Amino acid sequence: MKTITTSIIIDAPIATVWAILMDQEAYPQWNPFIQKLQGDLTPGNTIKATIQAPGQKAMTFTPVVKTNQPEREFRWLGHLFFPGLFDGEHYFLLKDLGGGQTKFIHSEQFSGILSGIILRMIGENTRAGFLAMNEALKARAEHLES
Repeated sequence: MKTITTSIIIDAPIATVWAILMDQEAYPQWNPFIQKLQGDLTPGNTIKATIQAPGQKAMTFTPVVKTNQPEREFRWLGHLFFPGLFDGEHYFLLKDLGGGQTKFIHSEQFSGILSGIILRMIGENTRAGFLAMNEALKARAEHLES
């Protein structure tokens, strides 16, 4: 299994960061990586995610929500065409650091028979997309708190 993991410290309370993450209607306004997120975010439901990493075409996936623990974790599992070919378990973890700070962890675990080949082609751009989203989330949360 291959993983891309990024993190950032946000100078805003965990409740603020979580509220932004769950406000899917606002994603097009601030999120450079996950440009659209649509659907019921309850575990077990299929949602629609449009993602565009730098240097890549936008792609729309229909992952299944695996976890939605308020102010802690949001996770989904998506597949390219069918399970086992190229699967991605995308997740966000939030940790309260105290003092109005939140650690945001943005990660994805990839598996499937094509995961190595596909990640060699898109891995760096995907990581850049994660980092861009992290920075945009930080800017939005800190702006709301100022």
